[in-house]
Amino acid sequence: MAEPGTPPVLGILGGSGIYDIGGLTKVAWQKVATPWGDPSDELMFAEYQGMPLVFLPRHGRGHPIPPTEINFAANIDALKRSGVTEIVSLSAVGSLREELAPGAFVLIDQFIDRTFARRKSFFGRGLVAHVSMADPVCARLGDEIAAAATAHNIQVLRGGTYLTMEGPQFSTRAESELYRHWGASVIGMTNMPEAKLAREAELCYATVAMVTDYDCWHPHHEHVTVDQVVKVLLGNAERARGLLQAVAPRLKARAHACRCGCHRALDAALITAPEKRDAKLMAKLAVVAGRILGATLKNAPQKPAAQKPNAKKPVGKSASAKKKPASRRAKPRAKN
Repeated sequence: MAEPGTPPVLGILGGSGIYDIGGLTKVAWQKVATPWGDPSDELMFAEYQGMPLVFLPRHGRGHPIPPTEINFAANIDALKRSGVTEIVSLSAVGSLREELAPGAFVLIDQFIDRTFARRKSFFGRGLVAHVSMADPVCARLGDEIAAAATAHNIQVLRGGTYLTMEGPQFSTRAESELYRHWGASVIGMTNMPEAKLAREAELCYATVAMVTDYDCWHPHHEHVTVDQVVKVLLGNAERARGLLQAVAPRLKARAHACRCGCHRALDAALITAPEKRDAKLMAKLAVVAGRILGATLKNAPQKPAAQKPNAKKPVGKSASAKKKPASRRAKPRAKN
């Protein structure tokens, strides 16, 4: 039997310009239905040098979906049911550090989640699970991205904390300064709860944050605008595509489950007793958590089947109890 997370399939979340990669074969867009609703768009299936790829435009093609309204659960479920085992997230961010100038690529290793209006877990009432988020990204996948970038002379800075804000408005200056004080490196609106859901789905996840601006804290740079973000993103698109071309072939040879434990993240996460688990929620989790739920269900004690009462031979009744008592309204016998 194949190990969890094999064979490797690379999922890519990002903007539409990222998908115009030269050398792709077997390209096909396909709608993928999920029990959590519709994902942001159709998924693009392709191969690059023999490595299967699945692309999903996070905001939909043409960017019609704002951050708060992204169906993150559907996106992650759709990727997993499409065979994806690891996700590379390409995300536009603002810089909270002088040394991270617009145009920089940062390989994120930590998150601060400041979102408040999004579904953050596949689990809930009827089936509770607690996965570890101490190390929220996959170090193995990060190593592969860093090595691929070095080999192809693509500058990527390793390590940084991504603060996820709710949006869609940009930060106030006071907020920007507060996040700098907290030690955050960059700020964006999309990677949470995306990374949390990827962990619950037992998928490797890594973020390449593409700096587009200095948010609004920098005294010598204008505050962030949409025009500024788009201009820098377009300039970064070629490097982002080159990075994906470099990393995809490196992932193809993996024959075992992730050494970081990503593909077994649910092994010790479920806490709800088997007999208390909600059947409808379990059905929705069939793809996301099927590996662990299948094993749990197999070993779970079975409830005895309910028996229907038998009108002719009541269960547990004595012979005397079978006799029908005389009716109180029975007609009295005539006296002699």
